[in-house]
Amino acid sequence: MIEFADVSVTYEEASQPVLRDVSLSIPEGELCLVIGPTGTGKSTLLGTINGLVPHFTGGTLAGRVSVDGQSTADHPPREFAGLVGVVGQDPVAGFVTDTVEEELAYGMEQLAIAPSVMRTRVEETLDLLGLADLRHRGLHELSGGQQQRVAIGAALTAHPRVLVLDEPTSALDPTGAEDVLAAITRLVHDLGVTVVLAEHRLERVIPYADRVLYVAGDGTVESGTPARILALSRVAPPLVHLGRLAGWEPLPLSVRDARRHAGSLRETLPPQPPVPHRRSHATGVTALTAQGIVVRHGAVYAVRGVDVSLYAGQVTALMGRNGSGKSSLLWALHGAGPRSAGKVDAAEKVGLVPQTATDLLYLDTVGAELSQADRDGAATGTARSILDSLAAGIPDSAHPRDLSAGQQLALVLAIQLTVTPGVVLLDEPTRGLDYDAKAALARTLDQLASQGRSVVVATHDVEFAATVADRVVVLAEGEIVADGPAPEVLTASPSFAPQITKVLAPLPYLTLGQIQAVTG
Repeated sequence: MIEFADVSVTYEEASQPVLRDVSLSIPEGELCLVIGPTGTGKSTLLGTINGLVPHFTGGTLAGRVSVDGQSTADHPPREFAGLVGVVGQDPVAGFVTDTVEEELAYGMEQLAIAPSVMRTRVEETLDLLGLADLRHRGLHELSGGQQQRVAIGAALTAHPRVLVLDEPTSALDPTGAEDVLAAITRLVHDLGVTVVLAEHRLERVIPYADRVLYVAGDGTVESGTPARILALSRVAPPLVHLGRLAGWEPLPLSVRDARRHAGSLRETLPPQPPVPHRRSHATGVTALTAQGIVVRHGAVYAVRGVDVSLYAGQVTALMGRNGSGKSSLLWALHGAGPRSAGKVDAAEKVGLVPQTATDLLYLDTVGAELSQADRDGAATGTARSILDSLAAGIPDSAHPRDLSAGQQLALVLAIQLTVTPGVVLLDEPTRGLDYDAKAALARTLDQLASQGRSVVVATHDVEFAATVADRVVVLAEGEIVADGPAPEVLTASPSFAPQITKVLAPLPYLTLGQIQAVTG
C-alpha cells in the first residue's frame, strides 16, 4: 500500500538529511508504529505519505514515495485527501468549523459525498469515538482529549484507505486511549485500513502494532516486527525494560504476556518495596489553600465545590478522565481562569504552564523571550540561567516555534520560574516528549520540589505520575474522588495503574527502580 524507495529529505540550510536512503514497504491492512527520540524525523516521515513533505513544508525530497501506486511527487496533497486521512500533533490547528458535528462532516463535504451517506458516517463516528453527547458542543469548549478525538473522527468520516496519526493518544486519558486504539484496530482488522501512527507513549500502542519503524536520528529508518525492534531500541516502554531486567524471552509486549512470565519474579520480591518510588521533599507547610472552587462554562459545571490544599516541597499529580475538570481547576487555582465561586489563598506567587505551552510564546527569538522574562521582575540573565539548567544549548537566535516540544516546554518553564513562584502548575507537560525528555522533566520537577516549591502536574501519563508524584488527586465530573499518597491511589485503580504495578499485582510496586533495588 505504501512504498518508500531510496527516499531522502533535506530541509533548507540543514547540514544533513532528516531522512536518508529510506526503502521500505507497508502492506495494506497493517498498523505500523513509528518510534524514535524527539526531533529525529518521525513527523517528516509521516508527512511524506500524503505529500505534505515537501509540497507544503519545503525542502528537497529525493527518491519515490507512493501510496496505492500514486507517487506523491506527481500529485499534490489535495489529490490524496480521499485516500489518506491525516491527524497532526495539534488537533486544534486543523479545525475549520465551530461544532463537533460540523467538523466531522466538513471533510466529506469537500469530497462531495452524498448528504445521506454523510449523515450515516457522522453517526457511526460519534458512536465509535464516544462523542455522541458532544455533537452540538463548540470545539473551543472541549478538553484537549475531546478535541483530539474529534480530529481523529474528522479524518475517519472520509473512509480513507490510509490513516496517518501523529501522537493520537497524547491528550487522552488511559480509558479514552484504549477506546480510540480499539476503534483504530477495528478499522485495520475489519476494513483493511492501513494505519501509520507515531507515538511516544509506547506502553499504550505496542500491543496493537503489526510493524515498527524506528527513526534513529541519523536519517536511517529500520523496519521490523515490534519484538525485534524493541529488543535493541533504547526507546522502549517500562514493560520492555522489566523484561530485559528479568531476562524474559521473548520480550513481552503486553501486560498479559508479562504476567505469564512474572510468577517467579513475584516470588523473589518482598511484599513491600524496600525503597519508596521516589524521595519526597514535602515539608507539610501549606503553600496554597482552595475552598469551594466552582468553575462553570455556560450551563456546564467543570469544577464542583472543590476543596484542596497544596504543600511546599510536594509534587502532586492531578488525574482524571478527559473533561473531568483538571485544566479548569488549574486555571482557577492560578487566578487567571474563570471562577464562579470559592476562594483561593496562596502564600506565594503561582505560575502556570498551560496545556499548549506555546500559548505563552509571542516574541520572535528565544533571547527576546528570556529578556522579557527578566524585565518582568528578575536580574538580567536569570531566565537564561534557568533555561540552561533545564535544556542547555538552545541559542538566543532560535525562533521559539522552531524548537522541539521538549525545548518549548523548557523555555516556557524558565520564563515562569524567573519570577520565582512558590506554586508551579503544569497542564499535560509530557505531550510530545519522548522517554528521555520526560526523565529530564522529572528531574526538573524534583529539583523544584527540593527548593520548597509546590508542584502540581495535570497528566494522563500514568508512567510519568508514578515516577514524579508524591500525591495523586483524581477528579471525576468536577469533584475530587480520590486524594492520597501516590502508591495508594495508583495501585488501587486499574485505569491509573502503571505497567509495573499491573504486572506484579498484588505487590505494590510502581517503578523499575524499586525492583532494581531488590535484584541489583
